[in-house]
This record gives sequence, C-alpha cells and structure tokens, in this order.
Amino acid sequence: MNDTSTVLVTGATGTTGSRTAARLVAAGHRVRAAGRSATPVPGTEPVRFDWFDPATFDGALAGTDRVYLVPPVGDPEPATVMLPFLRRARAAGVRRAVLLSSSAVPAGGPAVGVVHRALPGLFDQWAVLRPSWFMQNFTGEHLHARGIRADGTILTAAGNGRVGFVDADDIAAVAVHALTDDHAPDTDLVLTGPEALSHDDVAAVLTEVTGRSVVHRHLTYDEQRARLAALVPEEFAAMLAGMDRAIAEGAEDRTTDTVRRLTGRPARSFRLVAERELTAAR
Repeated sequence: MNDTSTVLVTGATGTTGSRTAARLVAAGHRVRAAGRSATPVPGTEPVRFDWFDPATFDGALAGTDRVYLVPPVGDPEPATVMLPFLRRARAAGVRRAVLLSSSAVPAGGPAVGVVHRALPGLFDQWAVLRPSWFMQNFTGEHLHARGIRADGTILTAAGNGRVGFVDADDIAAVAVHALTDDHAPDTDLVLTGPEALSHDDVAAVLTEVTGRSVVHRHLTYDEQRARLAALVPEEFAAMLAGMDRAIAEGAEDRTTDTVRRLTGRPARSFRLVAERELTAAR
C-alpha cells in the first residue's frame, strides 16, 4: 500500500469495521471512519456516511482509493443502495474494494450475494470476505449474547448442525491484508475458526468459561422465523431462520485455512475468544 492511499471503512464502529479501522491505524495507514453519526474513532478521520442517503456519498469518498464495505444491517436487498454507491466510488477514483459477505451467501445469492457478483465488474482490485458466523455473536450485543446474559439460553433452529465459528479479530486481520497487500486477492475468501462446533458445544464451552449454566434450546424453523419476525422485517427473519435450517442440514460444517494463509497465524478457537471476552465479567 503506497503512502498516498486512504481507506474508507464503512460500519467503522461495528464488529468488524471497528477492528479493521484499529488495525489499519496501528499499521500506520490513513483511515476515514464512516458512519451515520460520524462517531470519532481513535486515529481516524470521522466522516458522515449513510447507505440510505446518497448525499453523504461524495463527502465520504473524497480522497479515498480503497474501501471496506459493511452492508446495511437488516436490509434484505442491500444491492439497491450499495451498487449506486460502488459506481460512484469507482468514478471517484477508488481502486480496491473489500466486501464483507457471509459463508452462507455465494456470489449471485440472496442479499449481499448480488453485490458480490457485481464487484469484479466494478473494480480491478477486489475481495469478498465470506466469514462463517461470528464468535462475538455469543459475547457482544447479538441476540444470542443478550439471551445468554438474560437467562442463559441460546435459541436456534440449527439443531445439531455444526459451524466453523470465526473470531471477528481474525476477520479484521484478513480484511487489512486484503485492503493493503500489494496484490489484491481478487477472489472470495471463506473464513472460519479452527473447529466446527454445534450450538450445544458452544453452550458447554460458555458454561465452563463463565461458570453460569448456558443451554441451547432447539426451535423449529417456523418457531424461529416467528420469533425473529417480531424483531426484524419478515423477509429478513425468514432468511435468517433459513440459514439456521441450512446449518442443521450441514451447510456450515467445514473449516478453512484462510486465516492462517493470509495472516501467517492460526485462527483463534472459540474457547480462547470466550475466555478473552467473558472472563473479565465474571
């Protein structure tokens, strides 16, 4: 990455955006931290940015040649707002784009899969990060983590299906590589932790680490969809419940060596992350 490069990080106060911005700053890179409130992020230039307000696009893009893209949360059709922004970004001189997607969504799939499919045609230098489910879903502010804190339960329709849960810090480490390496990946990268765990396994680890009983309650697809529809738009709730069902059918039962290959160190285990993030609260 040359000395004149500036990275625009969208979702700069979020789970992966904040970690990516911090790593870029620590490595000496110039970062514009984008968010709806332009919240100050240490070492960065805060800029106002809202996916649903095109009037914020040009200001956020000024002087930027690389972007980290976190799709709008909860939007079942993010391409509607993301593709106009990406065309604007290309016209403004952005040369490299790194998109946060999901291991559950291939190029051309639903939601952010549409953006994934379009990205290579918009930028010569690109990458799509396709992480598995975040370990921080059980330690941060996700619905799972709130349920664990409230009554010690994890509610899913994932059955006994296993997932290669991944640490958000590992995602950020790969994002920084994809944004700053001399050669962009120019591909999609499936990111997982070192082992595939069921939600029952996760509950057992959390019980051991925190000293509080945590259990996984198995729901049906219909029960999970109805539960989530009370919290998010119905179409999005159906998609999330469908992802749980896919887990139950084995869709996420895999691990990759992507974190090791790109960062030079192994992906962190769920137990390590749980100990790091939860033992201080005991």
